[in-house]
Amino acid sequence: MMKFDINTITRENVKILKPYSSARDEFEDFDTAEMIFLDANENPFQNGVNRYPDPQQNSVKAILAKKNQVKSSQILLGNGSDEVLDLLFRAFCEPKIDNIISLPPTYGMYSVLANINAVENREVLLSNDFQPQVEKILDAVDENTKIIFLCSPNNPTGNSFFDESVVTLLQNFKGLVVIDEAYIDFSAKESWLTEMDEYPNLVITQTLSKAYGLAGIRLGICYASEAVISVLNKIKPPYNVNELTQQRAIERLKDSDKIKQEITSIIEQREELLKVLTEINFVEKVYPTEANFVLVKVDDANKRYDELIAKGIVIRNRTTQPLCENCLRFTIGIPEENAVLIKELKLLK
Repeated sequence: MMKFDINTITRENVKILKPYSSARDEFEDFDTAEMIFLDANENPFQNGVNRYPDPQQNSVKAILAKKNQVKSSQILLGNGSDEVLDLLFRAFCEPKIDNIISLPPTYGMYSVLANINAVENREVLLSNDFQPQVEKILDAVDENTKIIFLCSPNNPTGNSFFDESVVTLLQNFKGLVVIDEAYIDFSAKESWLTEMDEYPNLVITQTLSKAYGLAGIRLGICYASEAVISVLNKIKPPYNVNELTQQRAIERLKDSDKIKQEITSIIEQREELLKVLTEINFVEKVYPTEANFVLVKVDDANKRYDELIAKGIVIRNRTTQPLCENCLRFTIGIPEENAVLIKELKLLK
């Protein structure tokens, strides 16, 4: 197994950076319940959000740490997963020098963030069955490759990557292997969180936007070693997760029974849609999925997309993506929405 040393991949300016210390950071070890705060130039009149939020989101992290059997110090929260991913670029990738590897077809923000941060994105296509081509990935690695991004279950294909492929990359790459698990709650596979202590270069990102139904509050989660999280904490904005988001996240995370019910319903509806899609005359292939969506190959994606839009049904046309010619992506809705979709699909000629 290749030795991982965080100092060799952290940007030099980040190593010497003295992070901003917010007013609330200075009192994180005190019981602040009865304190009078005259330090942060806030409006003193109470309305629930007149004070700055907890910069370390300790209450949210405590729930997540207990749920996933990790330490709070192994968690970083962000304004959506996009901020978490951007912080990884900014902490570990030197602009105009370093590169990352992504595996199209996949989540488009990896490429966008690479461009924003002036970091080369070396794309290594997935195989025809949407699996990582491990040898080609490792061949693309050089001394300036800092991160490999794996989305599993993958968007837009819906499938999970083989464990042995991921392990090979973790063992043979000296940079970070980031596994984006936005859709893990819809999969029968275990999260890679169980392997975090085994691989110091493993970073896992999750979100409350999918299974937890909180896309509107924008809360992304990063799990990694304490060393990696410590670097990210140096560069994150001091109050990057607002108070309302933290409150809503806590409220939702405590409602585990309702979350389980919704996930079960989505999976049941997914399986029903998969069966129906195989009977639609213009559907040429239905791809296996472990996410809350289904990718299908049709006769003419542009035509079918326009037909469904005309019926008031919005789906995603993925035909421009590599390996996805004439492919449409259907997100699983509530039973009533799925019934309408199925009805309209059957009516199309």
